[in-house]
Amino acid sequence: MSKEMKFETRAIHAGEKPNLKDGGSGDVAVPIHLASTFARKDIDVPTAGYEYSRSGNPTRNAVEERLAALEGAKYGLAFASGLASETTVALALLKAGDHVVAFDDLYGGSRRLFSRVFDERFNVSFTYVDARDTQLVEDAIQDNTKLIWLETPTNPLLKLCDIATISEIAHKHGVLVAVDNTFMSAYFQRPLELGADIVMHSTTKYMNGHSDSVGGALMTSNDDIYEKLKFTQNAAGTMLSPFDSYLLSRGTKTLAVRMRQHEANAMEIARFLDGHDQVNRVIYPGLESHPQHALAKKQMHGFGGMVSFEVKSDLNGAKRFTETTKYLALAESLGGVESLIELPALMTHASVPVEERERIGLADGLIRISVGIENVDDLIEDLKQAFKVL
Repeated sequence: MSKEMKFETRAIHAGEKPNLKDGGSGDVAVPIHLASTFARKDIDVPTAGYEYSRSGNPTRNAVEERLAALEGAKYGLAFASGLASETTVALALLKAGDHVVAFDDLYGGSRRLFSRVFDERFNVSFTYVDARDTQLVEDAIQDNTKLIWLETPTNPLLKLCDIATISEIAHKHGVLVAVDNTFMSAYFQRPLELGADIVMHSTTKYMNGHSDSVGGALMTSNDDIYEKLKFTQNAAGTMLSPFDSYLLSRGTKTLAVRMRQHEANAMEIARFLDGHDQVNRVIYPGLESHPQHALAKKQMHGFGGMVSFEVKSDLNGAKRFTETTKYLALAESLGGVESLIELPALMTHASVPVEERERIGLADGLIRISVGIENVDDLIEDLKQAFKVL
């Protein structure tokens, strides 16, 4: 798929060319190939290269091609979840005794996987640093450092790090860089273009966009990295199912239009919250008050649909607030067409120790909103009535 083709066109056509040859049915939408195995005429020649769905499946291969096209990558791989994709990176590229430098503000599930599984059980050590300061990242690199793991913006404090500068530092030391691009989606940020080696997505979120499929993805343009990831995807069985591959393929077609509306709504809500007398602070990269607003404009193509804000209340007050909204569903996850609200201290980041949450600035009163594509006036009215409980 040509990179000269515009993003919106790639999102619809990459990996999904209708088969108009003899015997082809001309499907405009990729069919769901539910077969677990594939018959062949000759024992040495798998039919169309397919043998067993764990190793390769036409529906999954189609969406993997699209994921690669959207990130401007040579290769794409789809997995059963975002954490399955992270696990595959570790299994494919790390071994006991290796070291990883990671952003200190990470999705709680990533932090749990790194610390409780790979560190405690497999002797892969992690150093967590405030990656907003690139010097801290370089200072944390050791002789056995193999990977730098970044989120930008982070979950839920929306901290940014300079992907291009960190990638340059890492490569100087012979270290790979992986970026969790879930919050921005491939529409608003493409880390490979900034020097990263691997891009990861929880496709459950914006890439699928409809809160009906759990999945993950890895994209890279490095041949050696791809071969290792592909081998491990098959060997460990971490791949995405055919049905979820179809749902993801369907979801990516509207990614561009959805992301534009997510951003428009998020900007209005951030401005509303920024002027509210019951709010301590609002965190949104699109606001000039965000300390890294300039970096956001430099390395992103938009500011996304995630807004975090801290209410002037304790944990119980914040809890009442999130339990009061009507259109903003109280739920974990993010990136769907419907708006979601959550309290990180009791939900997505409950597994992070209290002292660590305090250290990185995650207050008990911090609330995270995944702004959907509903009418923004309705969402603001919903927030107004929720503030009354405070």
